[in-house]
Amino acid sequence: MFISNPETRRKIGRFKEIKRGYYSFLILMGILLLTSFCELISNSRALLVSYEGNLYFPTYSAFHPGTDFGLDYPYETNYRELKQKFLEEGSGNWVLMPPVTFNPYENNAQDDIFRPSAPSIGNGHYLGTDTTSRDILSRLIYGTRIALWFALAFTLSVYLIGIVIGCAMGYFGGIFDLLFQRFIEIWSNIPFLYMVIIVFSVVPSGLPSSARITILLSVMVLFSWTSITYYMRTETYREKSRDYVSAARIMGASTWRIIFKHILPNAMSTLITFVPFTVIAAITAITALDFLGFGLPPPTPSLGELLKQGTSSLRTAPWIVVSAFGTLVMILTLITFVGEAIRESFDPKKFTIYE
Repeated sequence: MFISNPETRRKIGRFKEIKRGYYSFLILMGILLLTSFCELISNSRALLVSYEGNLYFPTYSAFHPGTDFGLDYPYETNYRELKQKFLEEGSGNWVLMPPVTFNPYENNAQDDIFRPSAPSIGNGHYLGTDTTSRDILSRLIYGTRIALWFALAFTLSVYLIGIVIGCAMGYFGGIFDLLFQRFIEIWSNIPFLYMVIIVFSVVPSGLPSSARITILLSVMVLFSWTSITYYMRTETYREKSRDYVSAARIMGASTWRIIFKHILPNAMSTLITFVPFTVIAAITAITALDFLGFGLPPPTPSLGELLKQGTSSLRTAPWIVVSAFGTLVMILTLITFVGEAIRESFDPKKFTIYE
């Protein structure tokens, strides 16, 4: 409904004319798509194994013990060694590995000593290893996926709550509006960081990572939706006084039809300009919380955890902080370019630019 609006189509066309923002958007979508299937890019499991005429797909299947491929151990196959073994045998069996042959949790210590190692093409650690000998590039890929999808889930949740409450405040007004304004004023004064610290101090450490990530997302959303309500409330108040809303009422349109069919599509254009900056705020927040130790549970790969490692070993392993900081800057810069283009294309003044 919103996309089919002729005015919206003109704004999207204007967005495509802003090349820096449009190409940044395409690059971001490419990164999001690639990292969504990062098991095919970085993994210690093979993508495909051909053994004695049979094909195996270990990446997205149950683990295969070494005995499945003629090895003498019952635990999961080391596919890097299996590939080398097949090459030496020349038997026609083969293994197809992903570009990065390490998973983000794997400790690949040289000489059985856990320590950071410099980037090297020879050993396959293209950006080096961290302080516990885990591949940095692999952790960056998985950490970027978590950061992007976390930010998208955060943005959608915040906008859903903010739009519903803000639209109801603006449309119904009166005592409903007054009560929610007082509630939002009180709720927005609760310190967010202290609440995160309190919540994670009582959350059991044995919870699965997915559950802890969900709890963190819920806490962040609960204390971040209030700002959207004010914008939505203002837009709804303005649109409610338009003649087309009065005409819809006279024609017998229901309240829900007026809100969802008429007011929301016309009020959304302003809120869309804030979406990229909400994503930036989410990525920055989760990175900062990880850096402080109150974010994603270890050993979950994250940009903040790598930054923390990098700052603590800046003199001995500078490649850690350079890789993490460079990735974070690149992502935030791309999103900023997209936000600038969206803001300009949805601005009533066509040639407005950032100063």
